[in-house]
Amino acid sequence: GVLVEVVPGDLLNGPQGKRGFDAGVRVLRLPDYLKPGQQAFQMAAQLALLEQGALIDRLIAEAGFDDAERIAQARIGLSNYYAGALVMPYGEFLHSAESSRYDIEWLAQRFGVGFEAVCHRLSTLHRRGMPGLPFFFVRVDRAGNVSKRHSATDFHFSHVGGSCPLWIVYEAFNQPGRVLTQVARMPDGRRHFWIARQVSSGPVGYGQPRKTFAVSLGCDLHLADRLIYAQGLDLHNPGRVTPIGPGCKVCERQDCVQRAFPALRGAKSDGA
Repeated sequence: GVLVEVVPGDLLNGPQGKRGFDAGVRVLRLPDYLKPGQQAFQMAAQLALLEQGALIDRLIAEAGFDDAERIAQARIGLSNYYAGALVMPYGEFLHSAESSRYDIEWLAQRFGVGFEAVCHRLSTLHRRGMPGLPFFFVRVDRAGNVSKRHSATDFHFSHVGGSCPLWIVYEAFNQPGRVLTQVARMPDGRRHFWIARQVSSGPVGYGQPRKTFAVSLGCDLHLADRLIYAQGLDLHNPGRVTPIGPGCKVCERQDCVQRAFPALRGAKSDGA
């Protein structure tokens, strides 16, 4: 078995500072600022490494990662995927999502996890014969660094670097605690519905260092009426549409008021 201890958060330096496992004595230490649902998520992630470590290593090897940093990140990603599936079981979670019209804050309360964890789980509901909505998910910091990205559709995030300042995900930093919405049009004409919110994690208390990000979940516009966040919005009003792009380096939109510098020669926008 494994003994679980709750300790002051500043004693940990494990994956994102949210847990530490001492294999010698089989003790899992969790920071005291985690809520019960978040503790369950971290326990499930550690369980994945203990019980499915061989499978995780095989999947990483098949992916061809050859440096320590990529391997470590892949191991964290796969163990977190396992944890999400365990804490938010597919059938129950999908039913709750559809019955609530994909109300993320309600789902977070229902399953005892955070806003970001729900967004990520929603972007992984691809089971054949029982799919959820095809979402795109992204997490960014204030500097525009994308630390998480996942797309269940043909929407592709830029691999060249840079992001669009007109994208609603960056406005979320200016309105913490609020869920923001946006109807956006890409240079190729495709339209999407986005929701975004700032999230933070870490020790609680004045002067304590915390990580702050903005997360965003999007879908094709024709699916937006299935989301509670589109309630009362005129989704097809041209005046509500914000033209965005994949970042100035690869964006073809020449008339953008926010363009910072010319696109790279020969660069083509791939829709994101």
